[in-house]
Amino acid sequence: MKKLKMGMVGGGSGAFIGAVHRRAAIMDGEVEFVAGALSSSREKALASGRAWGLLEDRNYGTWHEMIEGELALPEEERVDFVSIVTPNHVHFPVAHAFAEAGFNVVLDKPMVHDSEQAQKLIELVEKSGIGFAVTYQYTGYPMVKQARHMVRTGQLGEIRKVIVEYNQGWLATKLEESGAKQAEWRTDPTRSGIAGAIGDIGSHAENLVSTITGLEVAEICADLTTFVSGRRLDDDGNLLIRYDGGAKGVMIASQVSTGEENDLRIRVYGTQGGLEWRQEGPNYLVFNPAEAPTQVLKRGNEYLSEDAKRATRLPPGHPEAFIEAFANVYTSVAATIRAKQVGAEPDGLRQDFPNVYDGARGVHFIEKAVESGRSGEKWTHAAWRAPGRQHEPV
Repeated sequence: MKKLKMGMVGGGSGAFIGAVHRRAAIMDGEVEFVAGALSSSREKALASGRAWGLLEDRNYGTWHEMIEGELALPEEERVDFVSIVTPNHVHFPVAHAFAEAGFNVVLDKPMVHDSEQAQKLIELVEKSGIGFAVTYQYTGYPMVKQARHMVRTGQLGEIRKVIVEYNQGWLATKLEESGAKQAEWRTDPTRSGIAGAIGDIGSHAENLVSTITGLEVAEICADLTTFVSGRRLDDDGNLLIRYDGGAKGVMIASQVSTGEENDLRIRVYGTQGGLEWRQEGPNYLVFNPAEAPTQVLKRGNEYLSEDAKRATRLPPGHPEAFIEAFANVYTSVAATIRAKQVGAEPDGLRQDFPNVYDGARGVHFIEKAVESGRSGEKWTHAAWRAPGRQHEPV
């Protein structure tokens, strides 16, 4: 099977997430990294491309040159998709330009800065029919897929309450003044957007709830705080959430929880049982049925759902984690692109990745959380529906 050709914008030397994307994309041998414009600086972009072994004629100084260069090639030689791993403020212009040129797109989260940009991407994707993924990578964990299966098949009964937390401590001090690149742009509203912690990690928490439960946010009561003096964006968020259908939620998104590393966790409670999953121990899912002993479900076992087993590479007892979860997103994207290339309709498992609608819903959530945090009203209406599209669970 011929490998799909990947191009990348951003993710040059010194960028943490770019290296993760490249490793994840090529993990299963279905993708090769062949082209890139890896930095906003021409010199750094070219140097990064050489360090990663790109050929000189596919190592571009800017993303504009990359579009021009790839379009100049015969169609069968062009990149099959582009992965965009830049700071947030570059997401929209780059994604829109590549999508408009007919390239499939994989875009880091949050998708764009505002709902107006999100709507433009939705319209472009629907018009062009390109593949478009947003890398909410935690959806790629096998036990998240198992949790989704158990909730969506009614094993927890009617969902009543969801508690999701994302606790980090890396911004407990003013790290952005130390020259730390990741801290600099994430705390800069011109690059990060209107939100800090609630946009950076709160968007992951929102997406995790949506992926597992399918619940749609109806109203938000948000308390957003900037604890570190002089910081321009929130670094801590505490939200009460009302979902359609009557379920209630609690969300914590904090980057000043001193001592925490990457503590994303979720608890889902229904009329017949509850579930608990933690990203720092991702190979286990705790199920608490109402009238039976607690069960600890383990990744890699035959009793799991088909989508959870499909997302597993190693036998039980061999840990799989962050990069493998990312790789599951890329593998599903690759399968969808391959299906479209031969004129087939990709099945549900092949399309099992966050899409442009998920990205737009996440942008809307960030806007409403910030609006609620600034408002004197207790509750902010926050319902979202893709125009002309009824939300359907995976």
